[in-house]
Amino acid sequence: MNKVCYCVAEGHVLSLLQKCSTVTSLQEARQLHALILTTATGLNSQSPFVCNNILSMYARCGSLRDSHLVFDKMPRRTIVSYNALLAAYSRTSSYHAISALELYTHMETKGLRPSSMTFTSLLQASSLLEQWWVGSLLHAQGLKLGFLNDICVQTSLLNMYSSCRDLSSAELVFWDMVDRDDVAWNSLIVGYLKNNKIKEGVWLFIVMMRVGFAPTLFTYCMVLNACSHLKDYRSGRLIHAHVIVRNVPLDLHLQNAMVDMYCNGGNTQTAYRIFSRMENPDLVSWNSMIAGYSENKDGEKAMNLFVQLREMCFPKPDDYTYAGIISATAAFPSSSYGKPLHAEVIKTGLEINVFVGSTLVSMYFKNHESEAARRVFYSLSVKDVVLWTAMITGYSKMTDGISAIRCFFEMVHEAHEFDDYVLSGVLSACADLAVLRQGEIIHCYAVKLGYDVEMSVSGSLIDMYAKNGNLEAAYLAFSQVSDPDLKCWNSMLGGYSHHGMVEEALKLFEEILEQGLVPDQVTFLSLLSACSHSRLVEQGKFLWNYMNSIGLIPGPKHYSCMVTLLSRAALLEEAGEIIDKSPYIEDNLELWRTLLSACVINKNFIVGIHAAEEVLRLKAEDGPTLVLLSNLYAAARRWDKVAEIRRNMRGLMLEKDPGLSWIEAKNDIHVFSSGDQSHPKADEVQAELHRLKRNMIRTENDDSETQNACYISCRD
Repeated sequence: MNKVCYCVAEGHVLSLLQKCSTVTSLQEARQLHALILTTATGLNSQSPFVCNNILSMYARCGSLRDSHLVFDKMPRRTIVSYNALLAAYSRTSSYHAISALELYTHMETKGLRPSSMTFTSLLQASSLLEQWWVGSLLHAQGLKLGFLNDICVQTSLLNMYSSCRDLSSAELVFWDMVDRDDVAWNSLIVGYLKNNKIKEGVWLFIVMMRVGFAPTLFTYCMVLNACSHLKDYRSGRLIHAHVIVRNVPLDLHLQNAMVDMYCNGGNTQTAYRIFSRMENPDLVSWNSMIAGYSENKDGEKAMNLFVQLREMCFPKPDDYTYAGIISATAAFPSSSYGKPLHAEVIKTGLEINVFVGSTLVSMYFKNHESEAARRVFYSLSVKDVVLWTAMITGYSKMTDGISAIRCFFEMVHEAHEFDDYVLSGVLSACADLAVLRQGEIIHCYAVKLGYDVEMSVSGSLIDMYAKNGNLEAAYLAFSQVSDPDLKCWNSMLGGYSHHGMVEEALKLFEEILEQGLVPDQVTFLSLLSACSHSRLVEQGKFLWNYMNSIGLIPGPKHYSCMVTLLSRAALLEEAGEIIDKSPYIEDNLELWRTLLSACVINKNFIVGIHAAEEVLRLKAEDGPTLVLLSNLYAAARRWDKVAEIRRNMRGLMLEKDPGLSWIEAKNDIHVFSSGDQSHPKADEVQAELHRLKRNMIRTENDDSETQNACYISCRD
């Protein structure tokens, strides 16, 4: 009878131990542990077999403390016991990974021989620690003990070397494997992708599928993200087709990767089809779709999707959501979407988030509200390089170069790090303002930080020196670029054009073609401008025809250059024909005015009257045109018409917008205009002007007295 009870009890304990492998709740694990302790009679509850199962159960439930307590109370520990705790330590964090290595040292002192499982766990711990030298020592010891033929050890070696960024060693391990399984292939692919060897990772993925191995869902996600990064959307679509053909079960992560890939490729229609089929899209899904619409300039659809998200109880929008929707609607008037969204950001407490703040700054600059952008900028206590870049480039695009330069030096003063985008933006501001001293200072920063070799910075440096008239420095910066892109060539070309060096500009254009580069609209604008200044009509016509022959559509500035060129050459009828062909109706006003001015100089009454009529048809009260028309009538001695136009001008009370001047003094830029008293040092300026005026009068009087004295002396 006792024997029967013992067998029943033993069978019950064994069934309880089997449940240890399925329990995931810590509370259930402790209940099961207690039940095993009270049930085990014949089968010793302190036996290694029982304790090892309980130890592994606690580790699976995430309680390393309970696992370690069980391990410490074991009267006899086997290699399985050590392996169970090692596995638990090596799967959590780098902190516990150190404990795994310490436990292995303790195991060696007990004289236990490690197994392949031991090395698998230790190599996983080395991966968490990213300690190459520890992993290499384990590799050598595994070779010595003969464990390198074990596929689990080999795969762990792969992961270890990949985590330690030693991909050459990872490749050696992979290609030395006799029997590579799915895990090995996926491990090396993920290693490539994590170490930015994206092309190699995608290539290995294709090879893996050709030889018949199945990627994991995680690998599919990683490769799709890689295709997005490489902008290889064709491969991304092929992988999607492979998923459909193989009937791969779609989890949320894989669907999100597909949505992101199609959005990055501009195919928001397919991305939305995948999104709409998701059973329970998470916030990543919503954010990816909103960001996709934002990147593809479809603000209305992004807003509709945001409204749908707001109507749901879960998930709630986060900083990525607001950043995406603000960027998507930035092109619309700020009163329509931007300001209401800004109010909602404040309501949710995200106004201090630098990521959201950067998009708000960009949105206000796009709406030409620099003061609102400035308020957002200074309300953020933490500022990153993206936010500073948004401010500097925003000011530059609004042609407020002074504020852009001041913002940059404020950034330097606060010891913020800056990148090539910031330097490029502020150098462009220096170029537009033609302030050489500031540009040279920023050039020094670029050299000091090593950004002068960046293509974007090099192009801006060339442009800055060229516009400041220092063509020697511009060419030096250009010659130091090993493989200049079209922007660099265009910057140098623009410098030659700006300073009337047409022969050098045309020679540089020939070099562009010899380099195999395809000229763009900027290239031809510089060339046409150079021809216009030098009155090279035939070369200008050739370039105009060549531009059209390669499929480039002339812009308003190209038409302006051609009209100016033909007008200066007194080819007024041809200039009129060019204007008639221009599709830019709003810009034709300036073109007709240019032609009218040439007609006044050349006294071409017929074409001039036609040009004036065209301007006044577009803008009836255009003051400069009325002045030119008056001059044309004066040249034709039509004094009655001159008097009539002058009377009309007095009646319209037409005024000319004042011009601006600026001066650079002590690393600062001061702006003045005629009659302006808003400058903070206006009184000092006026006092200095009066002092200079008195000195000039005194000097003039002294000169007069000297001349009179000389005259009297001569007479005597």
